[in-house]
Parts: sequence; C-alpha cells; structure tokens
Amino acid sequence: MANQDTEFNDALRKYAIIPPRESTPPSPSPPPSPSLEHLIDDLTTDELRELGEEVTDDDVHRTVESFRRHRIAEERREQKRARFGQVYPIGRDDYTREVTEASRLDEDGDDKGRGTAVVCFLYKDGIPRSDRTLAHIRTLAARYPRTKFVSIVGDKCIPDLPDSRIPMLIIYRKGEIRNQLISWSADRERRIEELEAVLVLCGAIDSPDRPHSANESRRRDDESDDDDLSSRMRSATTTNARSEKNIRGPTKDESDSDFEFDM
Repeated sequence: MANQDTEFNDALRKYAIIPPRESTPPSPSPPPSPSLEHLIDDLTTDELRELGEEVTDDDVHRTVESFRRHRIAEERREQKRARFGQVYPIGRDDYTREVTEASRLDEDGDDKGRGTAVVCFLYKDGIPRSDRTLAHIRTLAARYPRTKFVSIVGDKCIPDLPDSRIPMLIIYRKGEIRNQLISWSADRERRIEELEAVLVLCGAIDSPDRPHSANESRRRDDESDDDDLSSRMRSATTTNARSEKNIRGPTKDESDSDFEFDM
C-alpha cells in the first residue's frame, strides 16, 4: 500500500499538484580519527617511555620514541633557560650589576638578542599592600624562572621615596627601563592574576598560555576556569603602569617630585 501511495504521489508531483518530496539529508561523515601525533602530544616524557615499552607496532614505537627524545631535548633547553626561580634581595651598590647589566645578558640560544627580563621590586615591610605584593612576586618568580626577580627596600634604592609610592616594580630589558608600576594595589587589593597579566603585557614574563611543561600546562588549565588570560588582561588595563624613565607618583600633590635613577 505504501508503494502504491508513493507511486500515486509521484504522479501528483509530476504535474505539480503536490510539492516535491523533501530530499533526505545525507548522513554526516564521521569525524577523522585523531593522528598518533595528536594523541601523544600532551604526554610527559615518563608517559611516552611507558607507552613506547607497551606498543608492539614498530612504526608506532619509532614515532613515540621520536616524540620522547624531542620532549627531553625541549626540557633540557628549558632547564638551561630557567636560571632564577626566586626573588634575590639586593642593595643599592648591587643595582647596576644585578639589574641593569643583568638585563643585557641574552639567554642561551637566543638568536634575537632580547636580553633578560629583570623585575626590580621596591618594598617596605609593614605596609600591607607591599607585603601582599611581595608574596605574589615570590610565587611568580618560582612560576617564571626565566625572569630575574630582585627586591630592595624602597628608600634604600631611591632616597626619600615616599611610602605612598610603595610597592613599586621596575621592569628592565637590554639595560633599559621598559615599564614601571607605582603604588601597586594602592587603589584596591589586587590579585596575583592581575599582576601576572601586567607583567605579560610589559614583556617581563612569557604568556601563561606557553607553559614550561606538560604537567604545568595541565595544572594551569585546572586553575584557569574562572580566571582566564583574557579577563586578566582586561583587569590589567586599569593599572597605573608607566613607561617613562622618571618615576613619578600618582597623586597630584607630589607630582613635582621626580625620582631619578643614577646607578
């Protein structure tokens, strides 16, 4: 009966008495299978070693071993570049050597001659925002060991530096001041993610989207659900970062005072 009905309807459609039959949409093609390289790209060197011991296919084994050797080479290069990893206290007499001159040194294998990013943190004990920021600086120094972080008491670095300018961060690269953060978090309490984002914008640290290891990548992915990089960047646009060589305070009544570096 269904066939007769279909034939009858076909005759009606031939003379445009009823609309044409709707065409059956083609079945979607199955997604392509992920490549072996894609599947093993996020594995650690230990996981790659274990996988290489388990597989029996020679071609797969060669591919896994190639990835493992490449990963080991990357980690060794990264270890050579991770020269710091902590905050180094300095005095005024150390400033030229530990900050200005240190920022001129290129990393091993840096064919672009970018120098070394140095973040100089000026602080004063007992000022809550300074103490909080120092804790953030210590965390970031461990997280970004390719950047050199140093700390110095503010008025030991710049004579008569007012407490209102504390904490202060001065970012160097290639022997020059690239940016300054003055009275950081004086307007409101700021999170470590905001400071991290500002230092990314200043070129002092690499973007968190470029992790130093697979394990670090997974850990940061877990932490970034609520605080992704774009939101941190938006927060960073409200900071009082400056690029001038002179360090000027943010308040109008102190705007006549310049603090020059003569190290």
